[in-house]
Amino acid sequence: MTVNNSTNFDDYYNDDNNVTPFMRAKIEFEVDLIGKLIEARESKGFTQAQLAEAAGIKQSAIARLESLRATPQIDTLFKVLMPLGYKLAIVPDEKRM
Repeated sequence: MTVNNSTNFDDYYNDDNNVTPFMRAKIEFEVDLIGKLIEARESKGFTQAQLAEAAGIKQSAIARLESLRATPQIDTLFKVLMPLGYKLAIVPDEKRM
């Protein structure tokens, strides 16, 4: 994929020919989700290793999630969110209503 030097990231990212609205929504969801996960972990005072132990998964899995190198599976999300005192919920998207 080649990006014209005069094209900035926002122009490229917001062009439906380059990134579909579905992919943009998916990327934004994952970034928001992981941002909240990191925020929750830090607010509880957990290190990645402490959260991993509480969740019963490896610290490297937490690191991959937090760096967006892995898309979290639902079961992994449940394991990680439970010790943080969070749950997953489906809520209306006010922007799309």
